Amino acid sequence: MVTKADVFIIESLDPDDEGNGRFEGSSLSHILRLHGKDPRYSYVRTKEQFIAALKEFSDSSYRYLHISAHADADGMCTTNLDDISYSELAALLNPYMKGKRLFLSACAMVHEEMAKAIIPLTQCTSIVGPRQLVGFAEAAVMWPAVYHLMFSASDSAMTHAVLKENLKKVSTLFDVELGYFSKSKLSARGYTMDLLKR
Repeated sequence: MVTKADVFIIESLDPDDEGNGRFEGSSLSHILRLHGKDPRYSYVRTKEQFIAALKEFSDSSYRYLHISAHADADGMCTTNLDDISYSELAALLNPYMKGKRLFLSACAMVHEEMAKAIIPLTQCTSIVGPRQLVGFAEAAVMWPAVYHLMFSASDSAMTHAVLKENLKKVSTLFDVELGYFSKSKLSARGYTMDLLKR
């Protein structure tokens, strides 16, 4: 299937974030449009809406899925506090992620247990995200920096080497540890792991 080198954003925050206008996804959409991209943005409050947004992502044929949500070591949750474990998230993503990249703006969510649940099942190309708590202001500038560097390097593709190089730059600039898990046929577990930190 032919995919488009563009970003589909799904965001689900808590009521306090909503009340204070802390929408990372809409800010990121604006930056992506400045790059000539046509991002899709879907704000969801429930698990059912999240599932519907994933179907929209599939229908869009976009290559990059960016999820902005609150999370912990066990999984993520929606605005209405619907918990989604890693195994459940993997099952929800499974029909839609083969050959695509997943970017997770969700604190402490990107670790090996998550990668083990998602990559072998979905066959996604990679998963990227912070491995520590990241404030809204940090996230709101860090993610545009990632996409700016990547789309400046190439408007049509993200290669492993360039993505890793640019994630190192962003990690150093913002002093944030990033996890980069990439599908690998050579590894028995099905993926490689890079922890990028200053």
